[in-house]
This record gives sequence, C-alpha cells and structure tokens, in this order.
Amino acid sequence: MCRIGAIKSKHYIHPCKALQLMQSQQKGHDNSGFAMVMQDLGGLFAGYKDLPTLSMACTDEGLKIAEDILHEAGFRRVLQWVPETFPSDDLDIIAMPNYVFETFSYPRSYNKASTREKEELLLDMRLKMRRALEPDEQGFVYSFWPDVATLKEIGDPRDIGTFFNLWQEDGKFTAKVITAQCRQNTNYDIVRYAAHPFFLQGYTALANGENTFYQKNKEIQAKLHRGYIGFESDSQCFLYSLHYVHRQLGWPLPYFKHVITPLPFDDLQKRPDAQQLLTIRQSLANLEINGPNTIIGVLPDNTLFTCCDAKKLRPVVVGRTDDTVAISSEVCGLNEILPERDWSTDLYPHEREIVMITDQLEVVQWKQ
Repeated sequence: MCRIGAIKSKHYIHPCKALQLMQSQQKGHDNSGFAMVMQDLGGLFAGYKDLPTLSMACTDEGLKIAEDILHEAGFRRVLQWVPETFPSDDLDIIAMPNYVFETFSYPRSYNKASTREKEELLLDMRLKMRRALEPDEQGFVYSFWPDVATLKEIGDPRDIGTFFNLWQEDGKFTAKVITAQCRQNTNYDIVRYAAHPFFLQGYTALANGENTFYQKNKEIQAKLHRGYIGFESDSQCFLYSLHYVHRQLGWPLPYFKHVITPLPFDDLQKRPDAQQLLTIRQSLANLEINGPNTIIGVLPDNTLFTCCDAKKLRPVVVGRTDDTVAISSEVCGLNEILPERDWSTDLYPHEREIVMITDQLEVVQWKQ
C-alpha cells in the first residue's frame, strides 16, 4: 500500500517534518523508498527563486553528461549544493554515487523570452538530459525548474533520512511546500522515476491507491504532450491529466475533478452547466480514472489540494494550525506534526469535492 502526505506553511520548514509525517504511518507502507518534492524553497536556494534548479541522482559520468548538455545550451551554474551523506552497511538504501542540486542562469538568448518560452525550454532540457542518461542508467533527472527541489531514493525511509542527515533540522534545505511518499513502485519493476511525487512544469501529484484505467489514460496521454513519458506508474496519469487540464487547456482546477471523476449522467442533467459538463465527459473520456485512490497535488502557484476517487475508497485527512496545513493518509500523521491543532476542525474530504489550500493557508472546499 501507499501512504502520502503534504505540508504547506507560512514559514520555511525542513524535510524532517515530512519524514515525521510519514514515519507515523509506517504500518501503512512497505518501507521500500522515500521521495519528496520541495517547492517555494528557502535556505541556500532562497535567493534564486527565478532560476531553475536541477535535481538529480547520478554517477560521475552522468553528472558530466548533464552539465555538458546544459552548458552547450548556454546555461551557467550559479549555485551547487551536494548534500553530505553518511553511508553505512547498516542502512537499507540503494544509493547512487552522487546527489546534486544545481541552480543555473538562463542562456543569454532567453534574457527577453517570455515565462512560457522559458518553461518550454526547461522541459526540453530535462527531457534531453533524461534521454542521454537513460541507456546506461548514468543518472536520473527528477526536476529542472525554478524554486523546486526533488529527492527520490530506494530503501527504508528511516535509513534514507539518516543517510542524508534529514532527521537533523537545519536552515540549509527548507521549503514552504513539501509533498512526500514512503513507497517505491513495488507493483512493477522498481524504477527511480516511478516513485511518487511526480513533477512536470510546476505541477506535482502523488497518490495512494490504484488507477485501473491506466491503460486507456496512457494511450491518449502519450499522444497529447511530449512531456507525458515514462508511465512507470499508473499514478503518473494523475499528474499528466492535471497538467493537461490546468496548463494546456487553461481550465480552473475544479474542472480537473470533472474530468477524472465525472458526475453520473442523472446528476449531470440536473445542473445548469449540464451541456458543458457533458461535452467535457465526451471529449475527455479517456482521462477518466477508476479504482481506489486519493490524490494530492500542487499547482505552479503553490496551491495545494487533495481529492478522492468517485467511491472514496482511500482515506485522507486535512488538519491545520494558524501557520501550517497538512494533508495525510492517516490522522496519526497530523497528530505527529500538528499535535496542538484543534482536532475538531479536521476535514475528511468526500468523493465529490476538492479541498484546496491557498497561499494564505485558506482552506477551500469545492463541491463537485
């Protein structure tokens, strides 16, 4: 099984909070890995929010290949942080030789480029690096995006935390939004790219559960966008649908829910926007999902949200204090990191709503 979690705060927080959130749910996952996406970065990266940061795990040769590709394209490194690691034979971790977080300036030819043009460039560069590194597994490029850092590893989450010294809180590596999961892709072959959360052009998604419409999602998504690749996990389809609906079509977030879990026809016909919803259902039928799942997502503006499948077959709970909101598969996760909250205000999203957390930490419930 999977367990997922997310933390959004007014203040910069350390990844140890995400580890604590997930550690309390240990009986609900299989200790096969830990992965996280950190957005709205603080610490060493706080002064470089407009510049892309490369997050990768690689060999020495893989690092050279990736850096050569970026330098040839005109990118110049302005910051490099290599986290200190603490290897030990006692740790259950399948480590890569290098873990690199590097921030780059854009090529000079993009000084006057629009934000959209820069975003397309960053995607193309990430895909190019991935293609170059894949044949011999010289490296894994998890993200190349402004104000984002991604870490994925195989092994016991406790040992991964120890290996990277993430149990010890410090100010170097922090963020205001952290999403995390403690499980590798053990339904299929273990591939580092398959670990949740998944990231694409500012969008993050992770899920607890299964997508039994994976095949039909995959067949249409592979034709929709050059960034929809890999499909190492059925849950990647959630990210690609989110990206397609919100970025490519430009629709508001609530329509994402209408696409993945459309209303029954009887309910749909009673609504004033019945014709629009019927058109969406007909034209995007292959993006509908099925099976027991809960999704947590983050938008490029750092809006955090969660929603469930149409039958609410996987748990999720949202809790908050004045300066922090957390989403967890189990309430014990909230109890661990937000023990002082008013527990009576916890939200348990149902099958026909999206719960959104704004940048001001306002919790908004949108009913489908």
